[in-house]
Amino acid sequence: MTDDTTGAASLDIGVDTGLLFPQAMAQTRMAICLTDPRRDDNPIVFVNRAFLELTGYAESELLGHNCRMLQGPETDEATLDVLRRAIAEEDVVVVELTNYRRDGTAFWNALHLGPIHDEHGELLYFFGSQWDVTALRAARAEEHLARMFVRELSHRMKNMFAVIAGVVTLSAEDAGVPRVADAINERIAAIGRAHEEAFAAEDDEQVELGRVSRLTLAPFMETTPERIVIRGEKVMLASGTVSLIGLALHELAANAVKHGALSDPEGRIELDWAFDKDHSFVLQWRERLPENTRVRERSGSGAGIVAELVDAAGGRLDRHWRDDGLSVRFTLPLDGLRREPERSGTPS
Repeated sequence: MTDDTTGAASLDIGVDTGLLFPQAMAQTRMAICLTDPRRDDNPIVFVNRAFLELTGYAESELLGHNCRMLQGPETDEATLDVLRRAIAEEDVVVVELTNYRRDGTAFWNALHLGPIHDEHGELLYFFGSQWDVTALRAARAEEHLARMFVRELSHRMKNMFAVIAGVVTLSAEDAGVPRVADAINERIAAIGRAHEEAFAAEDDEQVELGRVSRLTLAPFMETTPERIVIRGEKVMLASGTVSLIGLALHELAANAVKHGALSDPEGRIELDWAFDKDHSFVLQWRERLPENTRVRERSGSGAGIVAELVDAAGGRLDRHWRDDGLSVRFTLPLDGLRREPERSGTPS
């Protein structure tokens, strides 16, 4: 291609731009073609090596022909209308459309189309750069299907929790112990809330501890959210750890309503966590009762459930009744936990 076909003005920089431009166009790894709208049917007048490799055509098979030769049965007509309008209006446009190689195989083409004008604003050529995005489109489709699957799984799991709760209620009524059913259903609901975040996870099925904690404790924070303070660095939980954390926090909060800090209008709870020096993970639950309040050292059946869960996970549970209320320390193994780097000074 000679310098009179580039549409570019020469610059006084000691470089032969007339030679530099076509060489750069020919050698770039981006597939490129030029068409001449001043000729009948806007034919292709230049293609580089990358364009030949992308389409499988020889240069002689392309020059003088319109780019529609790359279209086929799956090429979207609405997208072609966008291209036709951009050409008519001498506009720049980026689209994705299905094109076809010489051997008939289809590929998704990310096409960047734009006009090239001379120094007087007269249209000389249309420039087209092509990028095979077939693999990228497939990845997008897989991600979309994965999201649909997660939503459907979440819906079905919620239905399953509802069915289990219904069975428990009916069984308890038949046995004449409806209050037992209420306690069990509250625990089922707590596990369900904790897993809501797990169902939405996209990072290797891991979920953030701060969000799990807030979802689990949400019913206890509805009226007085300031009474439960949650803080700690960003820690990711494996899905298998979510039930343990969710149920443990529910039992502690339910016990606090009956016997602890949430039974007093001025009581409050602090939940925090950190990685310990001995490479373990510590979750700390502290209840704060007002001064001169008599601490009642009582726990419901949930305390035993929590202890068994922590023990089964290979962790350790320490409970202490201090002057201002209950303190519970969970020491958990690092399996199923991942520390995330801090991005800001805000708590989780």
